[in-house]
Amino acid sequence: MSLSLSLWNANADLAQACLQHPFVQGLGVGTLAVETFAYYVGQDAFFLEAFARAYSIAAAKAATWEAFQVFHQLADGVLAELNLHGSYAKEWGVELTSVSPGAATRRYTDFLLSTAWGQPPGATAIAMAPCMRLYAFLGQSLAQLEPPPHRYSAWIETYSSDQFEPLAAQLEALIDEQAVDTPSHRAAYRYAMECELAFFEAAWQENA
Repeated sequence: MSLSLSLWNANADLAQACLQHPFVQGLGVGTLAVETFAYYVGQDAFFLEAFARAYSIAAAKAATWEAFQVFHQLADGVLAELNLHGSYAKEWGVELTSVSPGAATRRYTDFLLSTAWGQPPGATAIAMAPCMRLYAFLGQSLAQLEPPPHRYSAWIETYSSDQFEPLAAQLEALIDEQAVDTPSHRAAYRYAMECELAFFEAAWQENA
């Protein structure tokens, strides 16, 4: 079994906790409060900017031209996500330039950036892969329910799309090529998954 798959399987409990979280379930059926989603959009945009920076830092450290290219391709995928968030922001009246990161957001971005600056690219890939694989998992799981069109359908379509899955697979391939199975790597992967769950919970609690 590959390291990336082993890490994902070891954290299936957190993936299921995210899928069953009321925020994600509300996204899936379209009942999530607009105010809650608007807060999430702002926080996620802040997060994605840090995510793109972490990719760029990892690219600069890449030992091979191939890895350099992959990290930059992944950063381009994040920029596409940010464009989607820009359209959400207009629709929901969120001013992305004035977003103040919440504690859960800052905790996650600080972890990603400190890993990118202080660790080799393989460790950075491990820290970032949970986000990519989790969102592909959530998007595909929600799409399988085949809900009727609703205000969050574009979110589901984005993360269940044939365009997003290859990005997650590219990052996991970097893990398998450049990282080894160590307790610290396993701890970092789980920490990122915990940050994902905390991110959804923070958005849910913001307007509870």
